Amino acid sequence: MSDSSTLTLGVEKHPNPVSASERERLLQNPGFGQIFTDHMITLRYNKDRGWHDWKLEPRKGLDLDPASMVLHYALEIFEGMKAYHLPDGGASLFRPDANAKRFRASAERLAMPQLPEDLFVESVRALVRADRDWIPTAEGASLYLRPFLIGSEVALGTRPATDYIFSVIASPVASYFKGGASAVTLWVSENYTRAAPGGTGAAKCGGNYAASLAAQAEGQREGCDQVVFLDAVERRWIEELGGMNIFFVFDDGSLQTPPLTGTILPGITRASLIALARNMGLTVREEPYSIDQWQADAKSGRLTEAFACGTAAVVTPIGRVKGRNHGFTIADGNAGTVTGRLKAALTDIQFGRAADPHNWVDRLF
Repeated sequence: MSDSSTLTLGVEKHPNPVSASERERLLQNPGFGQIFTDHMITLRYNKDRGWHDWKLEPRKGLDLDPASMVLHYALEIFEGMKAYHLPDGGASLFRPDANAKRFRASAERLAMPQLPEDLFVESVRALVRADRDWIPTAEGASLYLRPFLIGSEVALGTRPATDYIFSVIASPVASYFKGGASAVTLWVSENYTRAAPGGTGAAKCGGNYAASLAAQAEGQREGCDQVVFLDAVERRWIEELGGMNIFFVFDDGSLQTPPLTGTILPGITRASLIALARNMGLTVREEPYSIDQWQADAKSGRLTEAFACGTAAVVTPIGRVKGRNHGFTIADGNAGTVTGRLKAALTDIQFGRAADPHNWVDRLF
Protein backbone atom coordinates (compact mmCIF):
# COMPACT_ATOMS: atom_id res chain seq x y z
CA MET A 1 0.00 0.00 0.00
CA SER A 2 1.29 3.49 -0.85
CA ASP A 3 2.50 5.85 1.85
CA SER A 4 0.47 9.07 1.80
CA SER A 5 3.53 11.03 2.96
CA THR A 6 5.20 10.34 -0.40
CA LEU A 7 2.33 11.70 -2.50
CA THR A 8 3.06 14.62 -4.80
CA LEU A 9 0.33 16.93 -6.03
CA GLY A 10 0.01 16.88 -9.80
CA VAL A 11 -1.03 20.24 -11.26
CA GLU A 12 -3.03 20.75 -14.45
CA LYS A 13 -4.12 24.34 -14.90
CA HIS A 14 -7.39 25.11 -16.65
CA PRO A 15 -6.71 25.80 -20.36
CA ASN A 16 -9.63 28.20 -20.62
CA PRO A 17 -10.42 29.73 -17.20
CA VAL A 18 -13.20 32.23 -16.68
CA SER A 19 -12.05 35.65 -17.89
CA ALA A 20 -11.20 38.35 -15.38
CA SER A 21 -14.11 40.52 -16.52
CA GLU A 22 -16.63 37.67 -16.30
CA ARG A 23 -15.28 36.59 -12.90
CA GLU A 24 -15.66 40.15 -11.63
CA ARG A 25 -19.25 40.22 -12.86
CA LEU A 26 -20.04 36.93 -11.12
CA LEU A 27 -18.49 38.11 -7.88
CA GLN A 28 -20.78 41.14 -7.77
CA ASN A 29 -23.69 38.98 -6.63
CA PRO A 30 -22.56 35.38 -6.07
CA GLY A 31 -25.48 34.24 -3.92
CA PHE A 32 -24.69 31.00 -2.09
CA GLY A 33 -23.40 27.82 -3.71
CA GLN A 34 -24.38 28.76 -7.27
CA ILE A 35 -21.04 29.77 -8.79
CA PHE A 36 -17.88 27.66 -8.85
CA THR A 37 -14.20 28.34 -9.44
CA ASP A 38 -12.00 27.07 -12.26
CA HIS A 39 -10.28 24.17 -10.50
CA MET A 40 -10.84 21.22 -8.19
CA ILE A 41 -8.78 18.75 -6.19
CA THR A 42 -9.14 15.01 -6.68
CA LEU A 43 -7.49 12.16 -4.78
CA ARG A 44 -8.31 8.49 -5.10
CA TYR A 45 -8.25 5.59 -2.66
CA ASN A 46 -8.09 1.84 -3.20
CA LYS A 47 -7.87 -0.69 -0.39
CA ASP A 48 -4.72 -2.22 -1.93
CA ARG A 49 -3.02 0.94 -3.25
CA GLY A 50 -4.06 3.36 -0.52
CA TRP A 51 -4.31 7.05 -1.40
CA HIS A 52 -3.08 7.88 -4.90
CA ASP A 53 -3.45 10.16 -7.94
CA TRP A 54 -3.54 13.47 -6.06
CA LYS A 55 -4.36 16.22 -8.56
CA LEU A 56 -5.25 19.87 -8.93
CA GLU A 57 -7.15 19.98 -12.22
CA PRO A 58 -9.81 21.88 -14.15
CA ARG A 59 -13.24 21.56 -12.55
CA LYS A 60 -15.27 18.93 -14.40
CA GLY A 61 -17.86 16.25 -13.87
CA LEU A 62 -17.00 13.03 -12.06
CA ASP A 63 -17.17 9.89 -14.16
CA LEU A 64 -19.31 7.53 -12.07
CA ASP A 65 -20.74 4.17 -13.04
CA PRO A 66 -24.49 3.79 -12.32
CA ALA A 67 -23.59 1.05 -9.86
CA SER A 68 -21.15 3.22 -7.89
CA MET A 69 -21.83 2.49 -4.23
CA VAL A 70 -22.30 6.14 -3.26
CA LEU A 71 -25.46 6.21 -5.40
CA HIS A 72 -27.02 3.26 -3.60
CA TYR A 73 -25.76 3.27 -0.02
CA ALA A 74 -24.99 6.96 0.64
CA LEU A 75 -21.29 6.33 1.22
CA GLU A 76 -20.55 10.05 1.37
CA ILE A 77 -19.17 12.59 3.84
CA PHE A 78 -18.25 16.24 3.44
CA GLU A 79 -16.99 19.37 5.14
CA GLY A 80 -17.80 23.06 4.92
CA MET A 81 -15.15 25.74 5.42
CA LYS A 82 -14.16 29.13 4.04
CA ALA A 83 -11.23 31.16 2.78
CA TYR A 84 -11.23 34.85 3.72
CA HIS A 85 -9.82 37.94 2.03
CA LEU A 86 -7.52 39.81 4.42
CA PRO A 87 -7.09 43.60 4.68
CA ASP A 88 -3.54 43.45 3.27
CA GLY A 89 -4.66 41.50 0.20
CA GLY A 90 -3.72 38.07 1.53
CA ALA A 91 -6.05 35.19 2.34
CA SER A 92 -6.54 32.69 5.14
CA LEU A 93 -8.45 29.62 6.27
CA PHE A 94 -10.14 29.34 9.67
CA ARG A 95 -9.27 26.30 11.80
CA PRO A 96 -8.72 23.87 8.87
CA ASP A 97 -7.15 21.40 11.29
CA ALA A 98 -10.51 21.12 13.07
CA ASN A 99 -12.27 20.39 9.78
CA ALA A 100 -9.67 17.73 9.01
CA LYS A 101 -10.23 16.03 12.38
CA ARG A 102 -14.01 16.08 11.98
CA PHE A 103 -13.66 14.68 8.45
CA ARG A 104 -11.69 11.74 9.83
CA ALA A 105 -14.32 11.17 12.53
CA SER A 106 -17.11 11.21 9.95
CA ALA A 107 -15.19 8.72 7.79
CA GLU A 108 -14.70 6.41 10.75
CA ARG A 109 -18.44 6.46 11.56
CA LEU A 110 -19.33 5.50 7.96
CA ALA A 111 -16.61 2.81 7.72
CA MET A 112 -14.74 4.82 5.09
CA PRO A 113 -10.96 5.26 4.81
CA GLN A 114 -9.67 8.04 7.04
CA LEU A 115 -7.89 10.71 5.04
CA PRO A 116 -4.64 11.86 6.72
CA GLU A 117 -5.23 15.32 8.14
CA ASP A 118 -2.20 16.83 6.40
CA LEU A 119 -3.53 15.67 3.01
CA PHE A 120 -6.91 17.22 3.76
CA VAL A 121 -5.43 20.58 4.75
CA GLU A 122 -2.89 20.70 1.92
CA SER A 123 -5.60 19.90 -0.62
CA VAL A 124 -7.71 22.81 0.56
CA ARG A 125 -4.71 25.14 0.63
CA ALA A 126 -3.69 24.17 -2.91
CA LEU A 127 -7.15 24.87 -4.32
CA VAL A 128 -7.41 28.27 -2.65
CA ARG A 129 -3.97 29.28 -3.89
CA ALA A 130 -4.82 28.21 -7.43
CA ASP A 131 -8.16 30.05 -7.44
CA ARG A 132 -7.16 32.99 -5.25
CA ASP A 133 -8.72 35.50 -7.64
CA TRP A 134 -12.13 34.01 -6.86
CA ILE A 135 -12.03 35.07 -3.20
CA PRO A 136 -14.64 37.85 -2.88
CA THR A 137 -13.61 41.16 -1.35
CA ALA A 138 -17.11 42.43 -0.53
CA GLU A 139 -18.07 42.85 3.13
CA GLY A 140 -19.01 39.50 4.66
CA ALA A 141 -18.34 37.50 1.48
CA SER A 142 -15.89 34.59 1.31
CA LEU A 143 -14.81 31.56 -0.71
CA TYR A 144 -16.78 28.52 0.48
CA LEU A 145 -14.88 25.23 0.28
CA ARG A 146 -16.48 21.82 0.01
CA PRO A 147 -14.20 18.80 0.58
CA PHE A 148 -16.03 15.49 0.17
CA LEU A 149 -15.41 11.75 -0.01
CA ILE A 150 -17.58 9.27 -1.91
CA GLY A 151 -17.58 5.51 -2.37
CA SER A 152 -16.83 4.92 -6.07
CA GLU A 153 -16.55 1.12 -6.18
CA VAL A 154 -18.82 -0.39 -8.83
CA ALA A 155 -20.77 -2.98 -6.85
CA LEU A 156 -24.12 -3.68 -5.26
CA GLY A 157 -23.97 -4.98 -1.72
CA THR A 158 -24.29 -3.42 1.71
CA ARG A 159 -20.67 -3.26 2.85
CA PRO A 160 -17.81 -0.75 2.92
CA ALA A 161 -16.51 0.14 -0.53
CA THR A 162 -13.00 -0.68 -1.72
CA ASP A 163 -12.59 2.46 -3.84
CA TYR A 164 -13.21 6.13 -3.05
CA ILE A 165 -12.82 9.59 -4.54
CA PHE A 166 -11.88 12.58 -2.40
CA SER A 167 -12.44 15.98 -3.95
CA VAL A 168 -12.47 19.68 -3.02
CA ILE A 169 -14.47 22.29 -4.91
CA ALA A 170 -14.87 26.00 -4.20
CA SER A 171 -17.68 28.53 -4.52
CA PRO A 172 -17.61 32.30 -3.86
CA VAL A 173 -20.51 33.15 -1.53
CA ALA A 174 -22.32 36.03 0.09
CA SER A 175 -24.91 35.68 2.87
CA TYR A 176 -26.44 32.23 3.41
CA PHE A 177 -29.92 33.63 3.95
CA LYS A 178 -31.46 35.64 1.13
CA GLY A 179 -31.37 39.32 1.84
CA GLY A 180 -29.02 38.70 4.77
CA ALA A 181 -31.96 38.20 7.16
CA SER A 182 -31.50 40.14 10.40
CA ALA A 183 -33.34 37.48 12.41
CA VAL A 184 -34.83 34.19 11.26
CA THR A 185 -38.05 32.39 12.17
CA LEU A 186 -37.88 28.72 13.14
CA TRP A 187 -40.41 25.94 12.76
CA VAL A 188 -40.51 23.32 15.54
CA SER A 189 -40.48 19.91 13.86
CA GLU A 190 -42.78 17.47 15.65
CA ASN A 191 -43.26 14.94 12.83
CA TYR A 192 -39.58 14.46 12.00
CA THR A 193 -36.32 14.02 13.88
CA ARG A 194 -32.81 14.64 12.58
CA ALA A 195 -30.85 11.95 14.43
CA ALA A 196 -31.16 9.27 17.10
CA PRO A 197 -28.75 7.84 19.69
CA GLY A 198 -26.33 5.49 17.98
CA GLY A 199 -26.99 7.03 14.57
CA THR A 200 -24.95 9.37 12.41
CA GLY A 201 -25.96 12.70 13.97
CA ALA A 202 -22.38 13.59 14.90
CA ALA A 203 -21.06 12.78 11.40
CA LYS A 204 -21.21 15.27 8.55
CA CYS A 205 -22.81 12.99 5.99
CA GLY A 206 -25.32 13.77 3.27
CA GLY A 207 -27.95 11.42 4.66
CA ASN A 208 -28.45 13.63 7.71
CA TYR A 209 -29.22 16.61 5.49
CA ALA A 210 -31.46 14.66 3.12
CA ALA A 211 -33.47 13.48 6.12
CA SER A 212 -34.01 17.07 7.20
CA LEU A 213 -35.50 18.30 3.93
CA ALA A 214 -39.10 17.19 4.49
CA ALA A 215 -39.12 19.03 7.81
CA GLN A 216 -37.50 22.05 6.18
CA ALA A 217 -40.18 22.06 3.48
CA GLU A 218 -42.87 21.87 6.14
CA GLY A 219 -41.34 24.87 7.88
CA GLN A 220 -41.17 26.87 4.68
CA ARG A 221 -44.85 26.19 4.03
CA GLU A 222 -45.49 27.71 7.45
CA GLY A 223 -43.50 30.83 6.54
CA CYS A 224 -40.34 29.89 8.45
CA ASP A 225 -36.69 30.16 7.43
CA GLN A 226 -35.37 27.07 9.18
CA VAL A 227 -36.48 24.09 11.22
CA VAL A 228 -35.43 23.21 14.77
CA PHE A 229 -35.27 19.53 15.64
CA LEU A 230 -36.09 17.87 18.96
CA ASP A 231 -34.55 14.68 20.31
CA ALA A 232 -35.78 11.38 18.88
CA VAL A 233 -36.53 9.72 22.22
CA GLU A 234 -38.68 12.14 24.22
CA ARG A 235 -39.42 14.71 21.49
CA ARG A 236 -38.68 17.32 24.12
CA TRP A 237 -35.07 18.43 24.07
CA ILE A 238 -33.76 20.92 21.52
CA GLU A 239 -30.95 19.51 19.41
CA GLU A 240 -30.04 21.64 16.39
CA LEU A 241 -31.35 23.22 13.21
CA GLY A 242 -31.27 21.60 9.78
CA GLY A 243 -27.65 22.60 9.34
CA MET A 244 -26.70 24.77 12.32
CA ASN A 245 -26.07 24.58 16.05
CA ILE A 246 -28.07 26.74 18.44
CA PHE A 247 -27.35 28.97 21.46
CA PHE A 248 -29.57 30.63 24.06
CA VAL A 249 -28.77 33.83 25.97
CA PHE A 250 -30.35 34.63 29.35
CA ASP A 251 -31.02 37.81 31.31
CA ASP A 252 -28.00 37.17 33.56
CA GLY A 253 -25.74 37.24 30.49
CA SER A 254 -25.06 33.50 30.50
CA LEU A 255 -25.30 31.26 27.44
CA GLN A 256 -26.48 27.70 27.00
CA THR A 257 -26.18 25.24 24.11
CA PRO A 258 -27.22 21.58 23.80
CA PRO A 259 -24.46 19.14 24.77
CA LEU A 260 -22.63 16.95 22.27
CA THR A 261 -24.03 13.51 23.05
CA GLY A 262 -23.63 11.89 19.64
CA THR A 263 -26.79 13.17 17.96
CA ILE A 264 -25.56 16.73 17.29
CA LEU A 265 -22.89 17.80 14.84
CA PRO A 266 -19.83 19.12 16.73
CA GLY A 267 -19.75 22.48 14.97
CA ILE A 268 -16.43 24.27 14.60
CA THR A 269 -18.21 27.62 14.75
CA ARG A 270 -19.99 26.37 17.88
CA ALA A 271 -16.69 25.49 19.58
CA SER A 272 -15.16 28.81 18.55
CA LEU A 273 -18.06 30.81 19.96
CA ILE A 274 -17.89 28.95 23.27
CA ALA A 275 -14.21 29.88 23.56
CA LEU A 276 -14.84 33.52 22.58
CA ALA A 277 -17.74 33.88 25.01
CA ARG A 278 -15.66 32.53 27.87
CA ASN A 279 -12.86 34.91 26.92
CA MET A 280 -15.39 37.71 27.36
CA GLY A 281 -16.09 36.49 30.88
CA LEU A 282 -19.47 34.98 29.97
CA THR A 283 -20.70 31.73 31.46
CA VAL A 284 -21.43 29.04 28.86
CA ARG A 285 -23.33 25.88 29.82
CA GLU A 286 -23.50 22.80 27.60
CA GLU A 287 -26.75 21.42 28.98
CA PRO A 288 -30.09 20.10 27.66
CA TYR A 289 -32.83 22.69 27.10
CA SER A 290 -36.43 21.77 26.37
CA ILE A 291 -38.73 23.39 23.84
CA ASP A 292 -41.35 24.05 26.52
CA GLN A 293 -38.76 25.75 28.73
CA TRP A 294 -37.59 27.84 25.77
CA GLN A 295 -41.13 29.07 25.24
CA ALA A 296 -41.67 29.78 28.94
CA ASP A 297 -38.35 31.62 29.27
CA ALA A 298 -38.99 33.70 26.15
CA LYS A 299 -42.44 34.73 27.41
CA SER A 300 -41.18 35.54 30.91
CA GLY A 301 -38.21 37.53 29.65
CA ARG A 302 -35.64 35.25 31.25
CA LEU A 303 -34.43 34.33 27.76
CA THR A 304 -33.27 37.48 25.98
CA GLU A 305 -31.60 36.19 22.81
CA ALA A 306 -31.10 33.06 20.71
CA PHE A 307 -28.96 32.46 17.68
CA ALA A 308 -27.93 29.75 15.24
CA CYS A 309 -24.37 29.24 14.05
CA GLY A 310 -22.40 27.38 11.43
CA THR A 311 -19.77 27.89 8.76
CA ALA A 312 -22.31 28.82 6.09
CA ALA A 313 -24.64 31.01 8.15
CA VAL A 314 -21.92 32.25 10.57
CA VAL A 315 -24.01 33.69 13.46
CA THR A 316 -27.70 34.18 12.71
CA PRO A 317 -30.13 35.72 15.25
CA ILE A 318 -33.40 33.88 15.91
CA GLY A 319 -36.40 36.21 16.21
CA ARG A 320 -39.47 33.97 16.30
CA VAL A 321 -40.38 30.32 16.85
CA LYS A 322 -43.52 28.67 15.49
CA GLY A 323 -44.97 25.18 15.74
CA ARG A 324 -48.17 23.19 16.16
CA ASN A 325 -47.98 23.67 19.93
CA HIS A 326 -45.58 26.58 20.19
CA GLY A 327 -45.43 30.20 19.16
CA PHE A 328 -43.32 32.97 20.65
CA THR A 329 -41.09 35.92 19.90
CA ILE A 330 -37.66 36.32 21.47
CA ALA A 331 -37.37 39.79 23.05
CA ASP A 332 -38.28 42.28 20.29
CA GLY A 333 -37.62 39.75 17.50
CA ASN A 334 -34.35 41.34 16.42
CA ALA A 335 -30.66 40.61 16.89
CA GLY A 336 -29.47 40.92 20.48
CA THR A 337 -26.39 42.55 21.97
CA VAL A 338 -24.56 39.37 22.98
CA THR A 339 -25.24 37.81 19.58
CA GLY A 340 -23.79 40.87 17.89
CA ARG A 341 -20.70 40.92 20.11
CA LEU A 342 -19.95 37.27 19.45
CA LYS A 343 -20.48 37.56 15.71
CA ALA A 344 -18.19 40.58 15.54
CA ALA A 345 -15.51 38.85 17.62
CA LEU A 346 -15.61 35.77 15.38
CA THR A 347 -15.71 37.51 12.01
CA ASP A 348 -13.06 40.06 13.01
CA ILE A 349 -10.65 37.16 13.57
CA GLN A 350 -11.72 35.35 10.41
CA PHE A 351 -11.30 38.42 8.20
CA GLY A 352 -8.05 39.52 9.83
CA ARG A 353 -9.44 42.63 11.51
CA ALA A 354 -8.49 41.50 15.03
CA ALA A 355 -5.73 39.59 16.78
CA ASP A 356 -5.90 35.79 16.77
CA PRO A 357 -4.94 34.68 20.30
CA HIS A 358 -6.09 31.09 19.67
CA ASN A 359 -3.97 30.59 16.52
CA TRP A 360 -7.09 29.69 14.55
CA VAL A 361 -6.10 31.53 11.37
CA ASP A 362 -4.07 29.68 8.73
CA ARG A 363 -2.63 32.33 6.45
CA LEU A 364 -2.12 31.17 2.86
CA PHE A 365 -0.46 34.18 1.21
